[in-house]
Amino acid sequence: MSDPREKGALRLGTRRSKLAMAQSGQVADAVSAVTGRPVELVEIATYGDVSREHLAQIGGTGVFVTALRDALLRGEVDFAVHSLKDLPTTQPGELVLVAIPEREDPRDVIVARDALKFTDLPRGARIGTGSPRRMAQLNAYARGHGLDIETVPIRGNVDTRIGFVRDGELDAVVLAAAGLNRIGRGDEVTDFLSVDTVLPAPGQGALAIECAADNADLIAALGELDDPLTRAAVTAERSLLAALEAGCSAPVGALADLLDGQIVKEMRLRGVVGTTDGTSTVQLSTTGPVPETHDQALALGRELAAEMFAQGAAGLMGERAH
Repeated sequence: MSDPREKGALRLGTRRSKLAMAQSGQVADAVSAVTGRPVELVEIATYGDVSREHLAQIGGTGVFVTALRDALLRGEVDFAVHSLKDLPTTQPGELVLVAIPEREDPRDVIVARDALKFTDLPRGARIGTGSPRRMAQLNAYARGHGLDIETVPIRGNVDTRIGFVRDGELDAVVLAAAGLNRIGRGDEVTDFLSVDTVLPAPGQGALAIECAADNADLIAALGELDDPLTRAAVTAERSLLAALEAGCSAPVGALADLLDGQIVKEMRLRGVVGTTDGTSTVQLSTTGPVPETHDQALALGRELAAEMFAQGAAGLMGERAH
């Protein structure tokens, strides 16, 4: 007997924000191409969308994800699209991350008044971000380079955040390059923050496509959208995050990237934790062969976490709520 899920349109669960709708629309097109079936977007409000609290206060972890996963488990949608950096590091057994497509630009960017670069901002410049990770690294960089900045906690969608700069309330805001690119607003960036200055959130710039673990046909079809190198990189980053979260509440930045050698490619994983005021950070990196299995990618993250703990990472108590 044929599965009723095989017929008609596939239902894609997505958050309602402009960014979520844009990236889900792009995934929908790709899914239609590999399955030959139409895809309809099902908009779902999440706690993170309706709450007005700062993400650092409501925990961040899972607030944009739980409602989508509940809809998947209830069979109201066939698959969901998440920003990977929003996903908790523990994966529920009933659901599977069936595809992690090729990653967008993982960097953070500045949108500043008068088209200013980060290092050209005036003394006392007010920089808005809702991320303790960004605050920690921006403040650390400023301290190390004689810059005088003030990081201001904000939240809201892209329009709201850029509006703070346009209205003169802030001198600059920090956003993710990937998000601006996906909604066609990359031209508003005034400066790209080098990953040597600010390491992105683990998984930043990557999307995750999730579906029920028992839907074998859909898993097989959507698996065609998976990019193995992106998956290896973000698995290592999230493994580092999971290990650090277990013993450290400081904000974590991480990035795994490929090093092109003459013969083989290696993967370098960099990680940072720090206090939000930038007074104390632990930043380390490790390099190894490109992971060929999930377990190898996990091991890369755990190894770097162990080295960071040995350097005192657990003593850096941040303000991120659990």
